[in-house]
Amino acid sequence: MSEVDANPLTSFQDDVLDELGDDRIGDIARLLGTNEAGARQMVGTTVAALSGEAETVATPHEAPLTGVATLGGFATGGLMAGVLAEEARPVAKAVAARTGLRHTAVSELVEMVVPAVMAALTKRAAKP
Repeated sequence: MSEVDANPLTSFQDDVLDELGDDRIGDIARLLGTNEAGARQMVGTTVAALSGEAETVATPHEAPLTGVATLGGFATGGLMAGVLAEEARPVAKAVAARTGLRHTAVSELVEMVVPAVMAALTKRAAKP
């Protein structure tokens, strides 16, 4: 394994943050009433909560996702999209309880993060 794989969850969180980009991080910060650092921390918390399901497919050599984890998966019923969408509500509830933030704001955060998680998983699956 390479040095990048030393902490796969942190690396995966960074991948998701990269997928979101500065504009979406700014949107999340405004949604949560925090600064960019707080928004990044909340994205990390959300990715960690989602990782209970996503961690097993975070690296392509463990579970190839070609044709399964695609951004169109939500519309076409992709397996990982379904798993993540199913986990979104309990994850939002857990993150809201852990952080004390409003459930509605955390639910919106999760809805923003899930497509970025799908994109990060897809990119990892496509790597040789």
